[in-house]
Amino acid sequence: MDVPFLSLHDVTALHADNIREAARRVIDSGWYLQGKENETFEQHYAEYIGTRYCIGCANGLDALIWIWRAYIELGVMYPGDEVILPANTYIATHLGLTENGLVPVCIEPNPKTLEIDDALIEAAITPRTKAISIVHLYGRCAMTGKIAALCQKYNLKLVEDNAQAHGCYCEGKRTGSLGDAAGHSFYPGKNLGALGDGGAVTTNDPELAAAIRALANYGSQKKYVFKYAGRNSRLDELQAAVLDVKLKYLDADNRRRQEVAAYYYEYINNPLIELPERLPDANNVYHLFPVLVKDGRRDDLHDYLDQHGIGTVIHYPIAPHKQECYANATWNKPQLQLPITEMIADCELSLPISPSMSREQIEWVVQCVNEFK
Repeated sequence: MDVPFLSLHDVTALHADNIREAARRVIDSGWYLQGKENETFEQHYAEYIGTRYCIGCANGLDALIWIWRAYIELGVMYPGDEVILPANTYIATHLGLTENGLVPVCIEPNPKTLEIDDALIEAAITPRTKAISIVHLYGRCAMTGKIAALCQKYNLKLVEDNAQAHGCYCEGKRTGSLGDAAGHSFYPGKNLGALGDGGAVTTNDPELAAAIRALANYGSQKKYVFKYAGRNSRLDELQAAVLDVKLKYLDADNRRRQEVAAYYYEYINNPLIELPERLPDANNVYHLFPVLVKDGRRDDLHDYLDQHGIGTVIHYPIAPHKQECYANATWNKPQLQLPITEMIADCELSLPISPSMSREQIEWVVQCVNEFK
């Protein structure tokens, strides 16, 4: 049986008629940038997340870059200031900081949750620390009461990387509305994915929102008047229209992901496979379903499942602090030793999970995982 890791064709087909109608509407309008489709999606997504403002931009990395750049332009932070962030994350979390001359301070994850270990954060805070950046990695909520308390105690900004957790909750609020600002990615494979690149920032801060909107539009708040030296980073009308369609189905699609995950948690039973601590469904929208493979057998399991028609992906085989681009970074000299993060990089394998999977496909994945020796 064939079980692709993620079939974008099948995911798109779930809502294909509505998506085609939205695309035709944009094509027929003759207006392709900064129009009504953007306004509509930004309004709907802000309402969905629970913030006053949503600013569409070109991609998820830009969303993070503009948050930090806006704080610098507003005098809230300065190059050389420190930001605490999880060591176990996709490199975009780091790139958003280093693009702006900010210093990443990497914190190990809790090996049971795979998210930032809040017990390690306070010891890393210095007079140069200006923010904590949490990442809701794999679709799992990373926010804790201790993180909120530390932000309040030390007057730190809280910035969320919500690229993988559209629709996730934390104590009745959606991720993306928990802190001072959040970056979102609409890369096609995300829970809320466009038909190309796309991103957004959500925030309740009007000054920050205005600065980000200007920075992403060449630095302009008024046509031909440039307050900042910005860049062109805009969400186009076609992607906004598609995203607005898919937003209507996001909660239902996430529930299907949770059903797949529930089956995995109940029936995967292999001593070589360790599953992360299970969270309540409200706190996990299962963008990915990561498992840790013991005894150095991760690549063997990958190959075994591939031979049985099952696609898997390693997230992420080289941790950010081990990447060549940061080999000579002052914050990484001597190179950081982060054994938990490095263990996850060596052991993690993501199983297929999507709203388009059939029961037969799910059962086949579990059968093959359990038969691996």
